[in-house]
Amino acid sequence: MSKPDRIPRDQDNDYTREMASQRAAFVAEMTGAKLDTVSSYTIDPALTRGNIENFTGTIQVPLGIAGPLTMVGEHAKGDFYIPMATSEGTLLASYSRGMRVISECGGAKTTVVKHSMQRAPVFLFDDALEAREFGKWLNKNIDSIRGVVATSSQTAKLIEIEQYIVANMLYTRFCYTTGDAAGQNMTGKATLYACEWIRAKHPLKPRYLLSGNMDTDKKHSMMNMIQTRGKRVIAEFVLKRDVAKELLRIETEWLYRFRQIASIGTMQAGAAYGGAHSANGITAMFIATGQDVANVAESHAGLLYGELLDNGDFYWSVTLPAVICATYGGGTALPAQRECLEMMDCYGHGKADKLAEIIAAVVLAGDVSLSSAILAHEWVSSHEKMGRNR
Repeated sequence: MSKPDRIPRDQDNDYTREMASQRAAFVAEMTGAKLDTVSSYTIDPALTRGNIENFTGTIQVPLGIAGPLTMVGEHAKGDFYIPMATSEGTLLASYSRGMRVISECGGAKTTVVKHSMQRAPVFLFDDALEAREFGKWLNKNIDSIRGVVATSSQTAKLIEIEQYIVANMLYTRFCYTTGDAAGQNMTGKATLYACEWIRAKHPLKPRYLLSGNMDTDKKHSMMNMIQTRGKRVIAEFVLKRDVAKELLRIETEWLYRFRQIASIGTMQAGAAYGGAHSANGITAMFIATGQDVANVAESHAGLLYGELLDNGDFYWSVTLPAVICATYGGGTALPAQRECLEMMDCYGHGKADKLAEIIAAVVLAGDVSLSSAILAHEWVSSHEKMGRNR
């Protein structure tokens, strides 16, 4: 059996319209599928270097604008229009409704309470005693290790090294702050520098693997729910009783009861998020703003909490312990994605916490709308009316 032909590549300059056209023609020849729409793009292929290999064209995901959303956060203040890329009908209408409700009630208060990005090497020893003593050595030499990290990156700052001994192995989590970058590549490089220095300086010259899988990169884990990965961000507001009646057609007492019922359902299912949905809004924003969309696996996890207040109003909050987002680097500099970030004044240095706060408030808005639609028996009718591509 003959080997299939190789995808065309230019070793000297592969990011050109000519090479993209060659690959589209290759696909047509090999599979019979014409990539006419994929090949109709405005982006300069040269701009995608470092973001993709074998550039052939673009996938156009419909983009809509939701809002306005009033924010009274620590970093995000004012009224925001939110870019959301999705092919799910009703989604933007629902989120916009939730945003209107939050805005009518004074806006979303938001706070980033912790930063921590990890790489998690594991060190191998002959026995548990060696592993334990090595852990003590790490603690004693933490300042020197921080100095090594500084030589790898001007941005990455080593906060702490968590330690977990199993058998004759020491699993660690090197925890960093990473500025306005998501930080996975940055922390990988920094931890490699640190591990090589450790191996050179420690008397046992311990073997190590750069990841023992405790960083749970692009995988949900309870570890990250507790310890934080990326940014731990909280969004909260008080739903006024009269606004709930007028705009959502629900009673806050029933909303409180619904939260109790839904919490039991969440526990039974072992779900990663305690509210109605979080991945929808996060994914739509991630696509629009050039984030690594696979990070939704971690970022969507969260805790919903509500209190029925004495006056009949309802305190509503969402805590997202692992929001991984960036306003600099990666896909954020691609032209369309940069425009979407600029729409929210979230492009460039010093803006990542602001973006994280907006993401959390958007998740809160989605929960407000969908939870209320379920209570008001409007969930199916809304999708039937707006969400079916006939």
